[in-house]
Amino acid sequence: MTPPNAEDHMHVSIGEAARFALAGIRVINGSLALIAPDVIIGRFGEQPASDNAAKYGLRMFGIRTVLLGVDLMALRGKPLRRALGQAVIIHGTDTATAALLGVSGQVKPRTAVPLTLISMTNTVLAITAYRAACRDEK
Repeated sequence: MTPPNAEDHMHVSIGEAARFALAGIRVINGSLALIAPDVIIGRFGEQPASDNAAKYGLRMFGIRTVLLGVDLMALRGKPLRRALGQAVIIHGTDTATAALLGVSGQVKPRTAVPLTLISMTNTVLAITAYRAACRDEK
């Protein structure tokens, strides 16, 4: 009997890598928003101690983002494709919002540019994972 080839068990497709990368990003960022919203508020150049509404919003965002990340890790089949399709919309909207905040001057360029690039990266990961999941369905 031939022992199984370790490489057969270690193969991860680009789509799976994108899905798990996006899931990890969501879990980490969501946890940060939930547990330490001041860190995120500070990244926007605002004063965390004086912005309780932002803390509330970030905590709501945080728990939802963690759950969405867990879904990307746990779901399979049609539910996964649906979650990935929603991820494209969510991250595409995030990218557009970050860019518009920068272009309109509502957020300083030193904040808007990295936010837009991070959101764009998440959008590319979501599209890559979604396309792979749709291709795998066939």
